[in-house]
Amino acid sequence: MFVVNLAERPDLLEPALALGDIGAEFMRHDQIGALTRARRLAARWPEYFLVVLDGDVPVARAVSVPLVFPDAERPELPDQGWDGIIIWAIEDALDERPPTCVAALDVQVASDRRGEGIAAQALTFLRQSVRERGLSRLVIPVRPTTKDQLPSLPMERFLARRRPDGASADPWVRVHERLGGQFVKVAPFSMTIVGSLAQWQSWTGSSLDDGANVVDGALVPVLASTELDVGVYVEPNVWMEHAVGRPEAADDGS
Repeated sequence: MFVVNLAERPDLLEPALALGDIGAEFMRHDQIGALTRARRLAARWPEYFLVVLDGDVPVARAVSVPLVFPDAERPELPDQGWDGIIIWAIEDALDERPPTCVAALDVQVASDRRGEGIAAQALTFLRQSVRERGLSRLVIPVRPTTKDQLPSLPMERFLARRRPDGASADPWVRVHERLGGQFVKVAPFSMTIVGSLAQWQSWTGSSLDDGANVVDGALVPVLASTELDVGVYVEPNVWMEHAVGRPEAADDGS
């Protein structure tokens, strides 16, 4: 397998988009996330949109955005996680600030190729790409793949769950750990989705009751008020950081 980016191979956009999308229907209604749909990212930052190929066949994508981090105004990664890092990236693009960091937003593997270690390969390619651009930091607001099975368990306690070998009980967190990713902190407000009760029913196929509601695909319960006609979902993610080093100096023959 090898990797290319869309600046090199713009013809791979549609096959890359066809690899899948992030989560359940309600996940598509985060207003901040709407700024960085995969197609928009491909148009704005094609060099940061990686496509993993097995021969001529796209089997995964790894999409990221460049930004400035850390600096005096950003000493820590945002508690707002996914939403916060998107805002930072767009601010820096508008201000034309040279990036110092890359944040990964989306890694998708073809549904018929999952379980083959391709996600780990995509992350490895992503780290290599960051290093080749002369940057040394890769941060990721990780969405644990099995947290929706325990929606009422606080994220800190979820992360404390370990296998007998000491590795994380969550497969996606485990992939990051095995590749050297370091836990930074929980992003308690990584993604916020707000809608009327009718909207939530259209997104999920079920009605919400007053209080906490367990919804398929949600990492935590959706809080609802019938009096106010509103449902609010505030998703926590996990900030992981991958040190990618510096690009190796070219051999000058000396």
